[in-house]
Amino acid sequence: MMEDLVAVGEVCGPFGTEGKLKVRLLTDFPERFSGMKEILVQQGNSLKVLAIEYAFLSGGFMIFKFRGIDTREQARSLVRAHLKVPVSEVFPLPEDCYYIFQLKGLEVYDEARGYLGKISDVILTGANDVYVVQGGPFGEVLIPAIKEVVRDIRLEEGRVEVQLIPGLIEEGDGGDED
Repeated sequence: MMEDLVAVGEVCGPFGTEGKLKVRLLTDFPERFSGMKEILVQQGNSLKVLAIEYAFLSGGFMIFKFRGIDTREQARSLVRAHLKVPVSEVFPLPEDCYYIFQLKGLEVYDEARGYLGKISDVILTGANDVYVVQGGPFGEVLIPAIKEVVRDIRLEEGRVEVQLIPGLIEEGDGGDED
């Protein structure tokens, strides 16, 4: 079941002395926590459901109070745990926008060079995302996620079509003979 879950927060530490937790958001939709009664908490290979007493946004972090977590020490024991929701509960995105978990593992093909590898990570740069592609014949390839380069993403086929711009892949010596 863990592979069907998406992290929406990571516990950073205790907040105060009454068991409250400071949580770094891993979602662009903090409003998702409004009205939630419980959430899945993963710590290592352990997964449990915790009841939410309340949650609020404070300085870019969410502050959670879970039922049964009543002391600073209990809260500290959850540091680095991830708050998760089922994939079926992620907020829908606009057309042509994707979650990172949807992109990881997709096979990338260039119009001229063919198979480049699979997306292993996405770097968030602020200007545009960059897809880290590994496992192909060209080693690691960094692909800017801009419409001039990324031509088509087909999640259902597990495939991304790109048209690389010059300089993204080091070309060999052209096969010169001696």
